[in-house]
Amino acid sequence: MKFTIYQESRPGKRQNNEDRVAYCYSRNALLMVIADGMGGHFYGEVAAQIAVQTLVEAFKREARPRIRDPFLFLQKGVLNAHYAIGDFTQTRRLNDSPRTTCVACIVQDNIAYWAHVGDSRLYFLRGGRILLKTRDHSRLQQLMEKGLINERQAAIHPERNKIYSCLGGPARPEIDFSRKTPLESGDIMLLCTDGVWGVLSDRSILSTVRAGDLRQSVPELFDRIEKKGGASADNFSAVAVRWEESYVDLSLDDTSFISTLAMNRDFVTTKLDIFGQDPNYKAELTNEEIERAVAEIHAAIQKYSK
Repeated sequence: MKFTIYQESRPGKRQNNEDRVAYCYSRNALLMVIADGMGGHFYGEVAAQIAVQTLVEAFKREARPRIRDPFLFLQKGVLNAHYAIGDFTQTRRLNDSPRTTCVACIVQDNIAYWAHVGDSRLYFLRGGRILLKTRDHSRLQQLMEKGLINERQAAIHPERNKIYSCLGGPARPEIDFSRKTPLESGDIMLLCTDGVWGVLSDRSILSTVRAGDLRQSVPELFDRIEKKGGASADNFSAVAVRWEESYVDLSLDDTSFISTLAMNRDFVTTKLDIFGQDPNYKAELTNEEIERAVAEIHAAIQKYSK
């Protein structure tokens, strides 16, 4: 595999960042995952952390060096994250469960597979166009599909933040799956939370991300979000990959590309921020409370690590 990948998460104007984002790859498979947590105190962050970390841990176990059945992996991983959040809720004896959206994508053998719950999105870009994007599990999406409101009305609608499917809620989540999607050289996939698409139009996202190096275009996109989002800007996060289908032009000195050709079949590279380890973390938690939360997250995930 040969690809360029970049991820970033910013808190906006909120005290804490309840988004989580990660990617990891083996010699023959790539996982990208993003989650937007919802819940009081620090619990939204926990729900998002559990979702992302559950999928990452499963990938590290199973990508040796590829995933046997990507759609089954995604279904099992997303549901296990949902159940693990429920276990955390019971351990803490919370009156209301923390919840999170989730988008996860597997790429192997030049084919992409993805699944999503909630209103975080995956955009698939090819040839300067948005070829595909996920369908939000939201009240607004339903209203637009019925022709009752348009996109401009949706942007200011009082129910714009309401979703009907998520991880951690009382009901089993509704999970949407993509088709097997063959990739071509130059294709871009962008996974992002609603803090991105809720501020910028699809056209603005496309015009920024499709141009140049993702390590420059995604931060430029984020700078535009911060400027336009104003004093009420929500957390916003993204992971983007540009796919390449051959090794012919790969320079060993070009660090903007990742090549997995020489990787050991049992080795997995992971980029994931662990709960409580961000130096910019501002939650009013003591070190003991953070350690307890980390231990409870680990315990909830391990129960479903089989």
